[in-house]
Amino acid sequence: MNKPLRHIAIFCGLLVLALLLRDNWVQFVRSDELNKHPRNKRVTIERYASVRGDIIVDGKPITGSVDSKDPLYKYKRTYVNGPMWAPVTGYASQAYDANQLEKLHDTILTGNDDRLFFDRTLSMFTGDTKKGGNVVTTLNGAAQKAAFEGLGKKKGAVAAIDPQTGKILALASTPSYDPSTFAGYQAEDEKAWVALDKDKNKPKQNRALREIYPPGSTFKVLTAAAALENGKVKDIDAPTDTPEPYLLPLSTVPMKNHAQGCENATLNYAMQWSCNSVFAKLGDEVGRDKMVEMAEKFGFNNAEIDTPVRAAASVYDKTMDRGGNALSSIGQFNTATTPLQMAMVTAAIANDGKLMKPYMVDQLVAPNLDVIERNEPEEMSRPMSQETAQLVQKMMENVVENGTGKNAAIRGVTVGGKTGTAQHGEKNKARPYAWFISYAKTDSGSPVAVAVVVEDSDATRDDISGGGLAAPIARSVMKAVLDGRG
Repeated sequence: MNKPLRHIAIFCGLLVLALLLRDNWVQFVRSDELNKHPRNKRVTIERYASVRGDIIVDGKPITGSVDSKDPLYKYKRTYVNGPMWAPVTGYASQAYDANQLEKLHDTILTGNDDRLFFDRTLSMFTGDTKKGGNVVTTLNGAAQKAAFEGLGKKKGAVAAIDPQTGKILALASTPSYDPSTFAGYQAEDEKAWVALDKDKNKPKQNRALREIYPPGSTFKVLTAAAALENGKVKDIDAPTDTPEPYLLPLSTVPMKNHAQGCENATLNYAMQWSCNSVFAKLGDEVGRDKMVEMAEKFGFNNAEIDTPVRAAASVYDKTMDRGGNALSSIGQFNTATTPLQMAMVTAAIANDGKLMKPYMVDQLVAPNLDVIERNEPEEMSRPMSQETAQLVQKMMENVVENGTGKNAAIRGVTVGGKTGTAQHGEKNKARPYAWFISYAKTDSGSPVAVAVVVEDSDATRDDISGGGLAAPIARSVMKAVLDGRG
């Protein structure tokens, strides 16, 4: 071979080598990046090329797939009682991607998960149509229905947990939306999406997990636990030496009580009638740092509570002064929490001081019904001793039997609860939030703990109260769980 031909051959060899290197770089190094690129429609087309797996509640699918008649995206998502289940499922849209369980378990639902490789390979040989796997939830259909219908036209949320396992039983948010209305890629889907985005009531917001509110007097159960754990109260039926009026620390402003008989009230009486002064004083005596420590044991200031949908972080301020801590001890000032977080607080109390990690996916199942992944109950923390938890239970049960929570009572069942009416807005002029937290107890422990917040309703300002608006909703959710247990 003469010299010019040899140079050409070497050059061509280098070109082939460069092409091979580039091809491997694109296929292996950049594959994930290109697959996730927003302009790569092949991924979306492939996602909706076959029937999507389902999200399961009580053994039945609450999702489905239908032929969309679209030339590119063959199947689109459908939902059973979409608005009721949207806070659980999220949405899967040909045009607007997906969120929540639909997004987090997309590879299982589409059948593209590496753990489904055998199923995909087998279908190639058998000629069967590719199918997605299923996501089996921990949700209780009757409890979810009770929560959603209880909220009705009110703006608010409900979270219910099994205290013994951490399984999420209900997760409702209103106003809600129907994910079916924008599941496709047509003009009507875009219209529905735009209308939801413009809605000032934020129907796509998952209020049970992603909205934080001042918890008001429901937070007093945590303050009571902190006072007992730190030895500030040894007898819940002994006077607390609380003056009337009680002046906030570093201030000349007296703490306002809406109840009578709060001067030197016992902790039990103060919980029964929600005496602000008693709990503000106790919060100050416990001190900010110990209050922060207790709150964090329950999950406050923790940004990574995944259910697997990530919940917003609930907040107990680490830097506030004594006055701020006293106000925070009654659920005001900078204290802010999700309904899920308050359900966790209630669940830990009902479970004798043991807080189980909340989760809503029981198992992931292959198309042939083989279990791919199973979630098991997991202890998250022990915020208080069993003795303290049982004393707080005693006070919460007194609230329902003899105090502000009578609307949550269930005949023949031991129920503990706490009302809350949280002030907010400039100079507290906005309509208050109505809260109620509760648990039901049987001979074998507590099967359900609930947190309800009503953000807005048709009630007049004077008629807004946790006992009046939120307690009946909590009662219906608890009853639904109990009735389902036979």
